[in-house]
Amino acid sequence: MSDLPDEIPTFDTAKFRQVLGHFPTGVVVVTAHGDDGPVGMAIGSFASLSLDPPQVLFCPARTSSSWPKIRAVGKFCVNVLAEDQEDVSRVFASKATDKFAEIGWRRSGNGSPLIEGVLAYIDCEIADVLDGGDHEIVVGRVQDLEVRHEGGPLVFFRGGYGRVTY
Repeated sequence: MSDLPDEIPTFDTAKFRQVLGHFPTGVVVVTAHGDDGPVGMAIGSFASLSLDPPQVLFCPARTSSSWPKIRAVGKFCVNVLAEDQEDVSRVFASKATDKFAEIGWRRSGNGSPLIEGVLAYIDCEIADVLDGGDHEIVVGRVQDLEVRHEGGPLVFFRGGYGRVTY
């Protein structure tokens, strides 16, 4: 039983975005390869979920045109973008018809597009899809993963791209 009130908060979506924008997120591109070719989407809501079994999650918007294609394949690759891949993120965040036209890639072990230059990749099969309001919560069972090179990640913070200094 929850102690939370049943009423919906009265703040607007602009305030919600503004406040949550103060939390930096890493940027990944989730890809799959279906009968119609490669498909991919930029995601800022990605996280590790479990070590045993090894699982990750991401949250695509219900309005996404790419997510239903990835879901139909049943497996995907998470491409962890490097700090110099803002252009890649922008392409996959767009409504471009062929997002792979200008992007170098090859197939990962599960057949999904593995984008050149990424820091790491995580091949998964879809284990579950849960309700997340105007998004869905996709749980992926990790099948393979690898660090491709060392470097800084691409991050999104307060409405723009940034880098991590360490």
